[in-house]
Amino acid sequence: MARVALPYSTLVSNGNLLDPTGVATVAGAGNGLQTPDISPNRRQSVPELTLLRVANASGGSGTISILAGTNPPNVAAGQGNLTVTVANSTTQWVGPFESNRFIQSDGSLILETSVVMTVTAFKVPAYA
Repeated sequence: MARVALPYSTLVSNGNLLDPTGVATVAGAGNGLQTPDISPNRRQSVPELTLLRVANASGGSGTISILAGTNPPNVAAGQGNLTVTVANSTTQWVGPFESNRFIQSDGSLILETSVVMTVTAFKVPAYA
């Protein structure tokens, strides 16, 4: 099965955002979710401005992994994946992330889970 697109919900400065539903994952390696390229020049996601809300209602504990990147020079990718345990019936907030460790060659972030979870990606507004 292929990865499913995980759209961003942008947090609103001095405003509000209706709580988004999130996207259910398919468990296992090679499945999961992939964020889109959201940078202004459309070359990469902005991991430093990305937060994930991960909810687990699968009936058992599971993990979510943010895969190490492949986009050169990615000097920190050698640190490997970031794996977070999410107990059943709980929600974890994960992020922000380091571009030098997690950005993929197509500019996205890739997430995989060991059990079915619901994930929502939030983009924190950047200020110049």
